[in-house]
Amino acid sequence: MKTTFNSKSIAVLPFVNIGKPENEYFSDGISEEIINALTKIEGLKVTARTSSFFYKNKQLDARHIGNELGVETLLEGSVRIINERVRISSQLIRTDNGFHMWSERFDRDLSDIFELQDEISLLIADKIRENFGHFDVQEHLVDAPTKNIEAYKLLLKARELRMRWNSKDVKEAITYLDQSITLDPSYADAYLEKGWCVGMLASWGYLEREPGLEEANRYIDIGLKLNPDSAMGHYVKATISFWGYWNYKDTYEHLHKSIAINPNLSEVRDALADCYSGMGRIDDALATNELALRINPLSANLHFTKGNMVYFKKDYKQAILLFDKALSLTSTFPLALEMKAAALILDGQKDTLWDFVQSTPQLERPKTYLAIFDLMHQKGSFNITDAELAQEREHSEVKNLRSWDLYLEVYKGHHENAMNILETRIAERSGQLFNFRNDPFLEPIRTYAKYQEIEDAVFKSFDLPELAVVSGKKVDSSPFTADQLKTYANAIEMVMRDDKRFTDPELGLKQLAADIDLHPNKLSWLLNNHFGKNFNDYINQYRIKEFQRLALAPENRNITLLGLAYDSGFNSKTVFNTFFKKETGMTPKQWVKANS
Repeated sequence: MKTTFNSKSIAVLPFVNIGKPENEYFSDGISEEIINALTKIEGLKVTARTSSFFYKNKQLDARHIGNELGVETLLEGSVRIINERVRISSQLIRTDNGFHMWSERFDRDLSDIFELQDEISLLIADKIRENFGHFDVQEHLVDAPTKNIEAYKLLLKARELRMRWNSKDVKEAITYLDQSITLDPSYADAYLEKGWCVGMLASWGYLEREPGLEEANRYIDIGLKLNPDSAMGHYVKATISFWGYWNYKDTYEHLHKSIAINPNLSEVRDALADCYSGMGRIDDALATNELALRINPLSANLHFTKGNMVYFKKDYKQAILLFDKALSLTSTFPLALEMKAAALILDGQKDTLWDFVQSTPQLERPKTYLAIFDLMHQKGSFNITDAELAQEREHSEVKNLRSWDLYLEVYKGHHENAMNILETRIAERSGQLFNFRNDPFLEPIRTYAKYQEIEDAVFKSFDLPELAVVSGKKVDSSPFTADQLKTYANAIEMVMRDDKRFTDPELGLKQLAADIDLHPNKLSWLLNNHFGKNFNDYINQYRIKEFQRLALAPENRNITLLGLAYDSGFNSKTVFNTFFKKETGMTPKQWVKANS
């Protein structure tokens, strides 16, 4: 798969844990924190955690990863904890040629971890901006969420467990979060994470539903009171509102707040797609899903969500391809397996359905699928008996991923019973039916007045918002008046011409901005929008001219071309040769020969 490139783009690969295996959670946590920090920069595409972590423990070429993720740069590194010290080594790599643009090692006290995350994130942003084009960078990207480093480490452990998405680990995560809250009762993220975990367990049936959802909301509300500007907090609140209560209005409002705070979180876009689809707005859901996939192209869940939307549009063959894509990324994805079976039934693919059932032992209710197929298509192909269905229902582990018993009643013609099941489960806000408005299996009962009453009870009980896909690009207006533009343009050219600042190989955007007393964001805009060049191209054009002058001077005849390049401000043979050929169409040697 090759993804469309965005030149101002980065993927942060999971940092390698060096040292004790039990510190793996910390290196993963640092990687995620840097991802989250960089997502705050408008105009910088940052690959989401799911896609970046797809490459964990995989040794692949930077160009291969860049092609798959559609990014121009990769950040990789390592983390080592030694007593109360942390050592982080990191390097920024171009994906077009594997060139290391920047590398550095940091040794700090663990208590300085948030300042270090901020420093690394800002350095990375500067390097990308210098090489690929303008975007504004905030003064800080990471604020310390707690002053207690032990509370932070406990939260990272809990988050790693929560992201395994099973009840045992989520329960264990709560114990760590309780300890984190005890150590720092003002730690907003710990409350939000605990609310999320409790909400999961209540939704999955591992806690009594209503009291569980109430407890989840209580912790989330505490977290949001401590940090009203938490994008994650509003996302978690929306998740509980949606899956717990099917409250589309509150869901949308909190998702909108989350996107306004940070528009680059793919999981928030995914939740918004679910919100749209639950209301029957499938095209809006697809548009939102496409935005999320640009950020997170290797997310099984996003391909699954897209498959759902296509399925609701009754393009079952395309839906099957998308479910297969999700399964290629996560082979044991239960919902994708169930939805593939549903699409095969609806598309009438008898032989493929049979092969799928035979080769996939983890399916929830395989004989029920075959029975529904016969009832829908009047094929008599599988001849599953009621006794076999009863035995399967009795012996299967109830996962409730799809409403197969409901569908079976619909196609047996037991429509009154089917509507009673539907009404009961919707009253319970069963997650398997949140999309019942779009479910093609329910077509035979939609004409009944009772069905319409059931639907109205959900969608007329709320003051539903008029939703719109969040889109549009801000106009990149000039930060200068006409006179200021002329003044600063002259100032920068004078510094280049008279002071030859380009000969400093360590010169960066911030240093040059300080030379002419201008904010780095404004200098970046000036170079890219007025001179039409990014920082590096602008500086290197002066270095090329200086090299050409030096190379033709008789007194330099005995100095190597590479030595002259270094005297001109280049600090890399590769960069010098590449840029020279791009500017002149010749190698340095060819140019000197042609002009001597």
